[in-house]
Amino acid sequence: MKPSLRVLAAALVLAVPLTLSATPANAANTLTMLGADVSTLQRSLDLGAKYYNKAGTAADPYDILKTAGANYMRLRVWNNPASGYNNKAKVLQQAKAIKAKGLKLLIDYHYSDTWADPGKQYPPAAWSSHTLAQMQTDVYNYTYDVCTALKAQGTTPDSVQIGNEINVGMLWPNGKVTNNNFAPLASLLKQGYAATKACNSATQVWIHTADADSDANARWFYDGIKAQGVTWDVTALSYYCMWHGTLANLYNVIADVKSRYGKPVVIAETAYMFTTANADGTSNSIPGTTTCDGQSASWAGQATEFTYVQNTARNAGAVGVFYWEPTWYAVAGNGWDPANISGSGNGWDNMAIFDWTGHVNPNIVWTP
Repeated sequence: MKPSLRVLAAALVLAVPLTLSATPANAANTLTMLGADVSTLQRSLDLGAKYYNKAGTAADPYDILKTAGANYMRLRVWNNPASGYNNKAKVLQQAKAIKAKGLKLLIDYHYSDTWADPGKQYPPAAWSSHTLAQMQTDVYNYTYDVCTALKAQGTTPDSVQIGNEINVGMLWPNGKVTNNNFAPLASLLKQGYAATKACNSATQVWIHTADADSDANARWFYDGIKAQGVTWDVTALSYYCMWHGTLANLYNVIADVKSRYGKPVVIAETAYMFTTANADGTSNSIPGTTTCDGQSASWAGQATEFTYVQNTARNAGAVGVFYWEPTWYAVAGNGWDPANISGSGNGWDNMAIFDWTGHVNPNIVWTP
C-alpha cells in the first residue's frame, strides 16, 4: 500500500470503528469466521463451573457463545502438559462437544508442553534433544496423528495453526529465525502443512504471528517464509490494543498482508478488559489501567472495543476475528501454569466475557 493510501486508510478507519453500531460500514466485506478460543473451558466445566446467559439463567457455554454470534471454536494442543489439559485426549473430548453444537473447529498446535508465544517457543521435552531433521519428522508425525485422531471420531478440524505466535520461529533453537535465515523454520512449517493436507485436504492451514503491530515485521516474516517456498492458506495475526497499537495501524497491516500474499486474513486473538480489578493472587496479564480508544474497563467498554476491532478487521478485508479465552473466568483450580494448574491463579480473569460468577457480558456480539 502506498504511503498516500496509508494516510487515507488511517483517516477512514478512525471514522469507522468509533461507532457503537456493530453494523458493517462496508457491506462488501463479511466476517465469516466468528471465533472464540475456549481452550480452558473443559477444565472449568470439570471443576463444576457454571455459565449464565444474558437472562441470568444457567446454560451451556457453547450455546451462550453461539447466541452471541460465534460460529468457530479454537483449541490449543500441547504435546505432554503436566496438567493433563490441552493434551491430545482432552482436545479430542472437547472437539466432540464443539462439533456436536454445529460449530467449526480450529486446532492451534503449539508444538510444546506449555505456552508458546513470541517470547518463548520451548520444544516438547520428548523432542528437546532432537536435531532439526528429527524435528521435521516430529512435526509431521505429531500433526498427522492429532489431525487423523480428530478425523477418526468425526471431528475433522476445519483449520489448523502450524505454530502459535511464531514471530521469530518455533521449536527453538532449531526452528528459530537467526540472522534472517528462514530455512530451518520453513522446513518445519512445510512438514506441518504436508501432514495436515495428508490428513484432510480441505483443512485450512494458518500461519500465525503477533505482528498486527507492525507491517514491517509482518512483511519480514511472511516474505521470509514465502521466499523459502512455504505454503499456507490463511494469514493469522494477534491484536491486543494495549500491546499492538492503534486501530488505524491494524487496518493498514491487515490490508497490506491481504494484498501482498493474496490470502484470507484472520485476527486469531483479541480481547479487552471488563474490570480493573483482580480476582485472585495472580497479577492480571493486562492491567486494568491500560485502556484503549476511550473505552472504560467495563462491560460496555469491553463490548464496544470488540466491536471496533471487528469493524476494523472487516473494513480492511479480513474474514474472521477470534476472542481469546472468553470463558476463562475466575474459577479456582483453573490456573495459568500447567505445572501447577490447581495452585496458580488466572491472569485473564479481567479479560473474559464472563464475570467472576460466570455471568456473560450481555453486550458482547460477534457480527458477520
